[in-house]
Amino acid sequence: MSGATPDPVLRRDVADVKLPSDGSENDSPSSLPDEQVFRFGESRKLGVTACVFLIINKMIGTGIFSTPSGVFAATGSVGVCLFLWIIGGIITVCGLSVFLEFGLAIPRSGGEKNYLERVYRRPKLLATSVLLAQMILLGFSSGNSLAFGRYILFASGSDVADGWKARGIAVGCITFAVLLHSTFPKWGIRLFNLLGVFKVVILLFIVFAGFAALAGHRRIPNPHNFDNAFHLETGPGYGGGGAYAYATALLRIIYSYKGWENANYVLSEVKNPRKTLLIAAPLAVASTAVLYVLANVAYFAAVTKEEIATSDVLIAGLFFRNIFGDSASARSLPAFVALSNLGNVLAVSFAHSRLNQEFAKEGLLPWSRFWASNKPFNAPASALFLHWLITVIILLAPPAGPAYNFIVDLYTYPGAWINGAVCAGLLYLHFRKSENWSSPFHTYFPVIVLYLLANIFLAIVPFIPPEAGNNAEGYPYYVFPVVGVGVLIGGAVYWWLWTRVWPRIGGYRLEAERCVSDIDGSETVRYRKVYRGKDHGLVHQDGDGRFGRA
Repeated sequence: MSGATPDPVLRRDVADVKLPSDGSENDSPSSLPDEQVFRFGESRKLGVTACVFLIINKMIGTGIFSTPSGVFAATGSVGVCLFLWIIGGIITVCGLSVFLEFGLAIPRSGGEKNYLERVYRRPKLLATSVLLAQMILLGFSSGNSLAFGRYILFASGSDVADGWKARGIAVGCITFAVLLHSTFPKWGIRLFNLLGVFKVVILLFIVFAGFAALAGHRRIPNPHNFDNAFHLETGPGYGGGGAYAYATALLRIIYSYKGWENANYVLSEVKNPRKTLLIAAPLAVASTAVLYVLANVAYFAAVTKEEIATSDVLIAGLFFRNIFGDSASARSLPAFVALSNLGNVLAVSFAHSRLNQEFAKEGLLPWSRFWASNKPFNAPASALFLHWLITVIILLAPPAGPAYNFIVDLYTYPGAWINGAVCAGLLYLHFRKSENWSSPFHTYFPVIVLYLLANIFLAIVPFIPPEAGNNAEGYPYYVFPVVGVGVLIGGAVYWWLWTRVWPRIGGYRLEAERCVSDIDGSETVRYRKVYRGKDHGLVHQDGDGRFGRA
């Protein structure tokens, strides 16, 4: 077999993580590698429409129906709130431009994982390990699941705050999403496409109802929220938070826009990924941004400032009540918002499980072969279970009380550091000619700088103490930035243990080899530990698919 050559239709991407051994060059595999094949038929791949709704379903989820309350409570100004939503849209478009350039150059599932690995190659896999910690530990669907539970209770006539009933329903929501994607993956895609259409209709309904409220069609007196709109005022539960409040308000807006990068995580399952992404992502983001600003205008047209500041997750429910009264039909409208939250949970679990699977394919997780598996229904059931587990822990761990905004901040904050690193990396690729960087899409220098500065602001300002020691939910102001940074540092510690300590104890280095077929796009991932002190033999694949040592 020494004269055999690899199958010419296979492209090899060898992630050779050379870990410390005894210095001997005579390392050899301890055994033949495990093999896993990931293949998806064209009927399972996403087209333009599916990608649009994959993005919209993550963007239009909990955020626009819930976070306007926290944004106004932080600022105390109607005009400033609307201005911040516009700024959030501009920042989102800048981020989309950066990710389009990377995504069209590297049209493979994994999103930021691929982009960080392209730029930060030394120390090997350090940036990937930091991202892994953020995505595994904080890439949950807890906020959207909790909002689903709150709106279901509100629609049933219950005004209970965030408590165990809402969290129990939230656990049922994420469980349903994970089971559906694990057992009937095609139906999971179809359902979030359907809910994507549905939630756009709901948002349009809110916008037009807001126009009616501006014309005087509401069940309450005119709240006069647009009188002297840019005045910074304080009231019961809102205003006076300073720079910290503005940063957290912008973080919550960024959370509401989050999802524009969702298609980048699953590009290996997209038909003609470069063309599809270039059409679907801008279309989804532009339409969503316009609807967000108009929806905020609608809320302020029909809900008083005091109600907005104290409504927490239920601002859309109060909006429906003030427009249509407290009838049974009006109470049913929040149930439609709950379905929108479900669509978000479906989209997030679909995309994030693929990213978890990408980490496992590279052998970055303990028991990687298990987490990377597509058994038994050719869907990443194990990676979906991991997403479910973290989501449920984050749902149940905080004490009873208002946890939604805390969960939102915890979910969003570390992304500012990761996105800042991606931006800085793109600047490096543009100016470092030796990198030979090229992409079908080009992001202009001012756009990259604006997005980088926005992420630096979002990363640093939450450490500035507000006037009160605690935030509006009663948590110490520093909890979510400290936890967020701690998780990122934990990723670096994990990298050190995984690449330095454990191999030195076990006397091996790790190799993960990925082969992609030019014929059908099928992907083969193989893992092996190369122990020290043995004759080195390369593992390769013959044309008939068998493995051996050269």
